[in-house]
Amino acid sequence: MSLLTHVMDHSLDEGYAEASARRAADGTAGLPRTLRAKLGLAAGLVIAAMVVTLGAAQARVAAPVLAKERQELIDRVERADGHADKLENDIERLRADVAGRQRQALKQHGGDGQARLVALLSGATEVRGPGIKLVVDDAKGASSGGGGPRENTGFSDTGRLRDRDMQRIVNGLWQSGAEAISINGQRLTSLSAIRAAGDAILVDNKPLVPPYEVLAVGDKKRLGTAFQDSADGQYLHVLQENYGIRAALTPENEVRLPAASSLAVRTATAVAAEPKKGAS
Repeated sequence: MSLLTHVMDHSLDEGYAEASARRAADGTAGLPRTLRAKLGLAAGLVIAAMVVTLGAAQARVAAPVLAKERQELIDRVERADGHADKLENDIERLRADVAGRQRQALKQHGGDGQARLVALLSGATEVRGPGIKLVVDDAKGASSGGGGPRENTGFSDTGRLRDRDMQRIVNGLWQSGAEAISINGQRLTSLSAIRAAGDAILVDNKPLVPPYEVLAVGDKKRLGTAFQDSADGQYLHVLQENYGIRAALTPENEVRLPAASSLAVRTATAVAAEPKKGAS
């Protein structure tokens, strides 16, 4: 009888009673679970829509400011580029003026024949005559990476021609009898320097791009043969055979070499001819 009395007095489980009390406290009593989920989703969508709307409004407000700043930056870059171009033009004009004055100064000393010889050897005047054309290019699909065994063996393992390779080619042509040499239109003189900046080859600080066209004035038959038989010609042959460097040498009836862009004479000075002594 006591069990029946307890069941009659406590027909609802205590856990259900506690859950019902909590729903009553937060105002969700009597709402189905699915309805509560839908209400939560709707509230989330409303919040997301408000965030997107607010962001779009802020973007519309900030867009004119960003566009103005971007245009100002573009204008500054264009002005800087224009100023750099003007400076480059001024440099080229001054170089041409200095070179012209130096060539004129060379002609004022010694006889006319001696002046022409000095101007020829110094690269002060353009020259033409028989010779050879040597076109050298990187290997097909050559990578731009450096280092590797090349630093130890003296050869290029990347398929790219380097400054030291070009130095050996030019020195081999001089030793084989070349009287004047140019690379991609850059005239070489006794003061010319072939250097590297990254993967680029510089001749007198001017970058060159492959293929490299080397023109040399001299006996077109003997010059080509002498170069190919020289140690530097064999070096180029090794680059071709082992590393894919491409090279083609052809004799030419006439090649034209421009004058050097600048003559940096630092220590040489002209000596005035001494007057002849009279007969005693």
